[in-house]
Amino acid sequence: MIENRVLKGVFLVAFGATSYGMLATFVKMAYNEGYTTAEITSSQFILGILGILVINLFQKTRTKNKNKTQKASKKNIFYLMLAGTSLGMTSVFYYLAVKYIPVSIGIVLLMQTVWMGVLLEMILEKKTPSTQKIISVVIVLIGTVLATNLIKNEIPLDWHGIMWGVLAAASFTTTMFTANRVATEISSAQRSLYMLLGGAVIVFSFSIATQTAPYNFDIFLKWGIVLALFGTIIPPMLMNAGFPLTGIGLGSIVSALELPVSVTMAYFLLKEEVNRTQWLGIILIILAIVIMNVNFKKRNKQRSF
Repeated sequence: MIENRVLKGVFLVAFGATSYGMLATFVKMAYNEGYTTAEITSSQFILGILGILVINLFQKTRTKNKNKTQKASKKNIFYLMLAGTSLGMTSVFYYLAVKYIPVSIGIVLLMQTVWMGVLLEMILEKKTPSTQKIISVVIVLIGTVLATNLIKNEIPLDWHGIMWGVLAAASFTTTMFTANRVATEISSAQRSLYMLLGGAVIVFSFSIATQTAPYNFDIFLKWGIVLALFGTIIPPMLMNAGFPLTGIGLGSIVSALELPVSVTMAYFLLKEEVNRTQWLGIILIILAIVIMNVNFKKRNKQRSF
């Protein structure tokens, strides 16, 4: 019974991570058709919020006993929307990053959440990182150097893309850190909705400030639905449902699928070159995530019996 629950969780997290891994390629394709960052992000969030609203309404009508679904309090809503602002910043920063640099490099920069999460935990919770985490961070940094092709790259990367990529990783780290701590007692659909509303404040503010040309509403039909599904509806819903079943450790390992999926999509659909050195770096980053989340002490105890 327990194995079935874990297997279900692995499937949910894997599908959620895979969906999110496809997102940057779709964003790049929308850029190639002339759409702006403001149009891409705003259409994604508007349709994403509508989609999550429908899911919430479906859950309410499906539940006969209203007491089964705990409603979010005003305090829950405030803190979830506040946490959601980092979600909005992640979308804006990440999409700006892939505008200047290849998707395969952008996703590697986003994966810097591994060491940023350790640093944030150390500062906020005053925890000294374990040797296991320190080793993982070192492997991530080595993997990043290889995956971004900094050693052999003859064409220098645009510093704008690197800057936005690092900022995206920082805001995504904040999102991950707060999402697992804020209003966890209410449904994942409610949490996703209020976090999206908080993110929408950032996205709409950015859109109003940067959209100088007339807004192209074709984005809603051409790319908005796809971006909303793979960016704001499927990943948070499935991962919020899957992580409680897998646990943070196994869930984090499975969610690393996002990295190879993103690079593979960029390779086939965008024809981005990914050499062996970069693949080695990607493998090292995934290995670091596995090392960070495997409980070696527990395994050693099990072997001793």
